[in-house]
Amino acid sequence: MKPVKFALIGAGGIAQSYASAFDSHPDAKLVAVVDVRAESASALASRFSCPAYETPEALFESGIPTDAAILCTPPNTHESITQNLLTRGLHVLCEKPFTFTAEGARDMARAADNAGVLLTMGSKFRYVEDVIRAKSLINSGIIGEVVLFENAFTARVDMTHRWNSDSAVSGGGVLIDNGTHSVDIMRYFLGPLAEVHAVEGKNVQGIAVEDTARLFVKSRSGIMGSVDLSWSINKELDWYVNIYGALGTIQIGWKESRYKLGTGKDWVVFGKGYDKVQAFRSQVTNFARAIRGTENLRITWEDAVASVEVIEAAYSSLRTSPWTGIESPMINLSHTPLSLPTLDALRDNWNG
Repeated sequence: MKPVKFALIGAGGIAQSYASAFDSHPDAKLVAVVDVRAESASALASRFSCPAYETPEALFESGIPTDAAILCTPPNTHESITQNLLTRGLHVLCEKPFTFTAEGARDMARAADNAGVLLTMGSKFRYVEDVIRAKSLINSGIIGEVVLFENAFTARVDMTHRWNSDSAVSGGGVLIDNGTHSVDIMRYFLGPLAEVHAVEGKNVQGIAVEDTARLFVKSRSGIMGSVDLSWSINKELDWYVNIYGALGTIQIGWKESRYKLGTGKDWVVFGKGYDKVQAFRSQVTNFARAIRGTENLRITWEDAVASVEVIEAAYSSLRTSPWTGIESPMINLSHTPLSLPTLDALRDNWNG
């Protein structure tokens, strides 16, 4: 079968990772790059000997046959550009965060349904081989019923001059940025999420959005989860996901992944860790094959909409911050304090 023809919309940092996925890909071919910065678009396009354009309209007017698009522009443009691409009949992979509001996400889904094309969200961790293997281990029942889920994405990154810290562009801070990955991973392992509580930490960088936050989540099946997110601290953890079951524990790590049964002493290694190129390439493969009809989408538009719903609810929680205060009233001592006998008096009484 001929490769699916892709246009890459946006030529920034994340687009470079997607571009690497197209190298010698048997199922997908990059046929155009679009970016308002003509120089950036041309530089990336030259790598694949394909044309570059400054706008999607210029791409459409060129008449180059295109089956699908990968959208890597800033989040505040996702909804409008995705709607434009869908109405043109292109299948769309929109990078996370999908969009800012649940209603906007539903509008994007309706547009895809009306156009009869596929719509998915870019969320690389669902395509990491160790994550997929961990899900298989859980499904096998080896660690028993899942009781607790933990995830941490923390690193020191200067956000003071990046668009990620401009809420008008990004939709928020670390919660919508890294937290979107966390929500998608949790939903992958735990199923639909029912409740969420978000807490903002100390703002170290002095930016207008949250740079440290923690999420507390409960799935519909009653499983608890917690997520640590930060651009200002690094917890120096080897494992970004810990899943605790009644019979054992699974740890998904950056350099290796392993599990241990409750009665055993040794860890069993089942994966080699996080491979960024593999994750992006697998996502492009899955999308291309889904377009051909030979494979199901691993992340559906329903997953994308649910992700936005959870993040929207988390921000609502962050604003209301329903903490319960701890009352500690002062103790009023109205009587005369007791005087303790001296050591000499105790000796006299004893000798007497």
